[in-house]
Amino acid sequence: MNDPVVYMAPAVPSAAALARGEVMVATELRTPEDDSTLCPAAPLLAGTLARAGHTVHMGTVRLLPAGTPSIFHLALAPAALAGTGARDEDALRRCSEVTLAAGANAVPSLHAVNGARAVVGAWARVMRPRRVVLASPRSLCAGVERAIGVVEALLERHASTGRRVFVRKQIVHNAHVVRDLEARGAVFVGELDEVPDGAVVVFSAHGVSPQVRAEARRRGLKVVDATCPLVTKVHSEARRFAARGDTVILVGHAGHEEVEGTLGEAPGATVLVETPQDVARLDLPESVQVSYLTQTTLALDETSAVITALEERFPGLQGPRSDDICYATTNRQHALQAVAAQADVVLVVGSANSSNSVRLVELAERNGTRAHLIDDASGIRPEWISDAATIGLTAGASAPQRLVDEVVAALGGLGPVTLTEHTTTAETATFALPAGVKNR
Repeated sequence: MNDPVVYMAPAVPSAAALARGEVMVATELRTPEDDSTLCPAAPLLAGTLARAGHTVHMGTVRLLPAGTPSIFHLALAPAALAGTGARDEDALRRCSEVTLAAGANAVPSLHAVNGARAVVGAWARVMRPRRVVLASPRSLCAGVERAIGVVEALLERHASTGRRVFVRKQIVHNAHVVRDLEARGAVFVGELDEVPDGAVVVFSAHGVSPQVRAEARRRGLKVVDATCPLVTKVHSEARRFAARGDTVILVGHAGHEEVEGTLGEAPGATVLVETPQDVARLDLPESVQVSYLTQTTLALDETSAVITALEERFPGLQGPRSDDICYATTNRQHALQAVAAQADVVLVVGSANSSNSVRLVELAERNGTRAHLIDDASGIRPEWISDAATIGLTAGASAPQRLVDEVVAALGGLGPVTLTEHTTTAETATFALPAGVKNR
């Protein structure tokens, strides 16, 4: 096969601009006749190459016959695979495209060439027809949609004024959501001291402590509060329990932003526990009146064990009038339990700092099913699915549905996918945007 000249879309570096050993993974192939074929497995190859230390670019590749020795090319054009069940490298060549570009005057390194071939071979060996079972509900909950909507509405409002919109912490715990909003102009900061006096600042869905609110008032910041209403409920309970003289025991994970905000509501009266062992170590007088609250994104079964330990230790224990673990967390856990029972492996779409996403992985594993957390399709590893005829797929409450769709499409690049959905309940809840923020 002749070496091709490779032209890339404007957003992708040209072949001459790529450094020696950088890798171009095609998401689409264009022939000289302008025929187009999509390469759905591209994110799988790109992710593996990136983990191997390569700098990876993705985009459309136009192939024209010519002799260009600076390009090493593996032609992996997609084609129909229905019924083949093929596993060899030739079959993967019908699924995606890898191009190693060395620049105009160099040849690709042998390391890069061999590395790309090894990656292609690894994915070729896991090609097969598969069944993917989607858990429903999954993906964005009402509180997350509301928080994202707040930032989007403010960006739209201030687009013509040039006024910047600051967000304290991540608006929700998802890397893709944050990057998308940053690209549209949102400025994410760690603390309020990074925000200019008088600027517009959004508080994230996880809530903040009264101390943070006081600082914002002192600085004259224009605050828009995107705290999830269900987190606000927990804050209100913390204040109410503390006001009646209770010691408030908060069940949650140390360092999580939601927990820090709740602890700040009654810092002198609130104690954090994570496990039944923490409950046993509590040093409280026997006569104290104890009430408990929980972080909204915990696993139901683990939290139940902690509450049982609290009830045994403190017979007069009082709790909230209704569960603090939010409906969306509960629904996603119930749906995943049903799907995990059918699956050889579970993939959970969500970022590593998303508590409810991590809990889904742990839940599947406690139920005896291998599970992995991925930010997107590029996070999938071939060894995870090598023997998996059925893959369970869900997404945490802060992960957009489009990321789930991209995972399904990428798996389809490895062979035919039979897609089914297991629904345990339908979610209809919506939360209005805060006062003063216009619905988009």
